[in-house]
Amino acid sequence: MRLGAYPAQLTRGSRVADIYGSTRISERHRHRYEVNMDYRKLLGENGLLFSGVSPDGKLPEIVERTDHPWFIGVQFHPELKSKPFEPHPLFASFIAAAMEQSRLV
Repeated sequence: MRLGAYPAQLTRGSRVADIYGSTRISERHRHRYEVNMDYRKLLGENGLLFSGVSPDGKLPEIVERTDHPWFIGVQFHPELKSKPFEPHPLFASFIAAAMEQSRLV
């Protein structure tokens, strides 16, 4: 089980790197499963960007789709670092993207 805070390296220029304003983050985990990195190339060829990985590159942390207004999947729990008047950057970004998308409909 991965339990506790773990560092991640974000891809420069990715949506999540822009959201965090950094290419190095630390987030809290509590899970037993990982995406199998043997499929990274195949998933990447089909539009899934592994935009955050462990510092050694062996564990996935964040995936995103660049062809979508806001498609980000994380392996950690952003809600554990969020507060009512200080939301986690991913939550704030998601709400902003949803508001922007609603204007286009």
